[in-house]
Amino acid sequence: MVLKRKSVFDPPVDDDGRKTKTRAASKAPLQEADQSSLACRIGRDAQEAPSDGERSLTQDQPSRLCLLKALTQELVDSVDLLRDHAGHDVTNAIIELDKAFRRAKTALSPISHPDNNSVEFARTQENGNSFSLPELPPILDSSLELAVFTHPGLSKDSKSTYDRLEILGDAYIELIATRFIWSRFEDISSGQISQIRELLVKNETLSEFATLYGLDGRASVPQDLLNQPRRWTKTKGDIFESYVAAIILSRPTDGYHVAERWLTQLWLPRLTDTVIPRTALDAKETLAKRIMGKGVKLKYVDERSPVQSRGGMQTFYVGVYLTGWGWQNKHLGSGHGPSKAVAGDAAARQALLNEPLINSISQIKKTHELTKI
Repeated sequence: MVLKRKSVFDPPVDDDGRKTKTRAASKAPLQEADQSSLACRIGRDAQEAPSDGERSLTQDQPSRLCLLKALTQELVDSVDLLRDHAGHDVTNAIIELDKAFRRAKTALSPISHPDNNSVEFARTQENGNSFSLPELPPILDSSLELAVFTHPGLSKDSKSTYDRLEILGDAYIELIATRFIWSRFEDISSGQISQIRELLVKNETLSEFATLYGLDGRASVPQDLLNQPRRWTKTKGDIFESYVAAIILSRPTDGYHVAERWLTQLWLPRLTDTVIPRTALDAKETLAKRIMGKGVKLKYVDERSPVQSRGGMQTFYVGVYLTGWGWQNKHLGSGHGPSKAVAGDAAARQALLNEPLINSISQIKKTHELTKI
């Protein structure tokens, strides 16, 4: 019997036009091994569905479904803001969609590329470009892995849940983030390091990572937790912290370095120029105010090619040069950083530290301005 359907969302019919029962409709048990999850079924339907003249689902549709799930969970995580902007009806509909995803056990489905060690998701950043998540390091101890995905409310034995693991993971994440920022931004204050670190380690960030990797879909939690968005966000952050701790504990020799390399790759796209407080990038402006004048030029140029280190991080090297006030292409300072903007600001900061030279140029500027009066 050949089954026909007009759309992947229509029930299949036989040659006589009668609706037939699917396995889901007959309530047959679904097994992970036979790929009967919602995402896999849609992907399989896409191959069967007609493509001429219809908006049939394509083979990358599971990734789009993953994107929808991730976006839905992000909206639920900010349910108060969502309700203010969209109203109760839309908010309630999105919450119900989120519950449906969880009931369907639809975790994010990564697409592994054989020529790449990362896992790419159908998701975009604010600039519209797709990005990839670093490969999720596996937990090498099955008992630790089970504990990571077991909510403390489901067992009185703290060792069989993530109750203790999340405390350890929280400490590791904060240490790794502090060291990462401290080594990447050599010229910022301790207060600014704390501000940037908070952006990397806060619950909302870790909860988002847990969602992107599908960790929340693997967790066993009390059912009522799913109806409490704020607690659910905190829980997903706890699961992520526990996962980090389990990575380290399950690898006695190199666990910390595995976790550090993974987290720094994960955080790197967030350390853009906008992450750095504006007060940390004011050296260029200060230098210009002190020595710039009519016909005077300050040039920021690349002094060498960027250096790419392990984990995909790049370091840029920039120098600042002055032409004017009797100097021609005078080198004032050099700096480096994770972007050209940061490196250029570091170069201007180094120039300002050379007070004898800057004071001399500034004095020439003042003398010139006085002669014009």
